[in-house]
Amino acid sequence: MALNDDWRARSLKAVWHPCTQMKLHVRAEHPQPLIPVARAEGVWLHDHEGRRYLDGISSWWVNLFGHNHPAIREALIDQLHTLDHVMLAGFTHAPVVELSERLSALTGLGHAFYGSDGASATEIALKMSAHYWRNAGRPQKCRFVGIAGGYHGETVGALAVTDIALFREAYAPLVRLAATVASPDARQAGPGESAADVAERAAAALDAWLVEHAHETAAVIAEPLVQCAAGMAMHDPLYLKRLRELCDKHHVHLVLDEIAVGFGRTGTLFAHQCPQEPAKPSPPCGGDRRLGSGRSSTEQAGIRPDFLCLSKGLTGGTLPLSAVLTTDTVYEAFYDDEVARGFLHSHSYTGNPLACRAALATLDLIEQTNVIAANRVTAERLATQFGLLTQHPRVRHARRQGMIFAWDVASSLPDFARRYARHALAQGLLLRPIGHTLYAMPPYVINEDEGEQLARRALAALHATLAEEGEGAAKDKGIVDGV
Repeated sequence: MALNDDWRARSLKAVWHPCTQMKLHVRAEHPQPLIPVARAEGVWLHDHEGRRYLDGISSWWVNLFGHNHPAIREALIDQLHTLDHVMLAGFTHAPVVELSERLSALTGLGHAFYGSDGASATEIALKMSAHYWRNAGRPQKCRFVGIAGGYHGETVGALAVTDIALFREAYAPLVRLAATVASPDARQAGPGESAADVAERAAAALDAWLVEHAHETAAVIAEPLVQCAAGMAMHDPLYLKRLRELCDKHHVHLVLDEIAVGFGRTGTLFAHQCPQEPAKPSPPCGGDRRLGSGRSSTEQAGIRPDFLCLSKGLTGGTLPLSAVLTTDTVYEAFYDDEVARGFLHSHSYTGNPLACRAALATLDLIEQTNVIAANRVTAERLATQFGLLTQHPRVRHARRQGMIFAWDVASSLPDFARRYARHALAQGLLLRPIGHTLYAMPPYVINEDEGEQLARRALAALHATLAEEGEGAAKDKGIVDGV
């Protein structure tokens, strides 16, 4: 048996893969074979038999500077020589202190609380907000409101503010659902409307809801600039300004989930630090935004949330770690003689030294490589390389935000995403559409040749997928090939 086949068989027998219908790997009409990865470097994943795959989605959006980056690797090796782990209750250590100080300096928020993953960060922020109001003598403020299409994780608490029907329906008996208000998704713009107009409309809907429910609401939770799991729904930064204003007006907390969009993905170090001036009129697709001035994050315009959730890119895609940053006002509400007024939450690996050291090395790379300015150049180059894909006659709402690119594909295939992913793998690409939205979120280190390969192969995979619609699609493919 070939090495790849051996690892596939053993994995299918022993491993339950995440958010996966396992039967699709075995008995589907077109089974999707597991890809056993032996090693990874830069933007490439290598299997056991010499094939390689360009990681066009940074392995679920976690990898910033390429796989197996030497600076992060060396930092982890060095840390292993001194301290692997110690419980953070009653103890502390240099990596967690230094990381907390640096995150505070970058965001203006302090007292970082650590978890293991993005969903954990959501749970921490929600619990902390509701407990704050309880400590403040307003225990009735324990509800939450989220944005339509929002995704904040798949644990029970996080599902309460996640507006993805598949998850909500499967686990409805376990979940105390939050309210949901309109999304500022710029794709909703009507004739003559701009992305800013859509943002204003969504903000008005939130305002109306808070007028009725602020007295029982602890917090609003939102993904700034890009709702990733909603099909890379992008919105005007004006919406963030309105969020801050409305939360202040109605005395509710603002929780920003930057688990996917933090650390340079959107054009500024953190998405909420983008300039807040109303955007110029843009097409219904949301247009082509170029956010970020290249200044340091502490000089950026923007807003300050009450809670900031971070994970994914925090460690450069090496080790699980999440953090929730909050204000001194929130922290002080828990500072008391009574244990019951303290924040009652813990993880065994909270603030793990190895993960914190990887995060520190990642922050070093962000600073040393001037990543915001460098990404602006890379994003412009990729936008040009994706030109034929953007011009494809089946593409709708081509858009980008920083280093996130997305295209909605008009296709009659109900399983477009699965079919496209299969053809992408055949092209040596890791791309996994969300519904009918094809997107790319590659590591920042992708070079010109790799960008060209990503664009060319992504287009080839689209041709192959649309050809499966039948004769009509095949004719369309012939037209496209001539572009």
